[in-house]
Amino acid sequence: MNALFNGVGKNMFRLINNCTVAKDAWNIFRTTHEGTSKVKMSKLQVITTEFESLKMKDDESVQDFHINILELVNASGDLGETMTEEKLVRKIPRSLPKRFDMKVTAIEEAQDIGNMKVEELIGFLQTFEMAINDQSEKKNKSIAFMSNTCDDQTKGDLETDEEIVEVVILLGR
Repeated sequence: MNALFNGVGKNMFRLINNCTVAKDAWNIFRTTHEGTSKVKMSKLQVITTEFESLKMKDDESVQDFHINILELVNASGDLGETMTEEKLVRKIPRSLPKRFDMKVTAIEEAQDIGNMKVEELIGFLQTFEMAINDQSEKKNKSIAFMSNTCDDQTKGDLETDEEIVEVVILLGR
């Protein structure tokens, strides 16, 4: 009891200062932090609902989405309900945006989803995401170069100041 008394703050000490057995103090701590069984069940239902409705946002990376999933899995585990690897592996592809449809189809056809690990699936998705990002960067660069080209009329002799100003404006864009 002395170790418990010394290891807690003033507010927690007030809760357990009348206890004479460490087991009673521990039960008070558990009820305070976890709640009663009804509170636990409500928290678990909220976490389950969040997990079921979880979708990856368009601007979210695979890494960030994976962290969100792990937070829900850990919270569920803390309340006594563990999520199976298979449940997670089946949930992730359904939660991805449209840009991952090709990769999800390829993974489902090439791999046995039932035996796949979450880390393996996340690795496939991160590789695909890097390839998509690399392609979009190249596309943006080529579009930028194409938009700075001028047509045949402005390529001719620049005789007037207006034509010079127009070319400078195009160049600036």
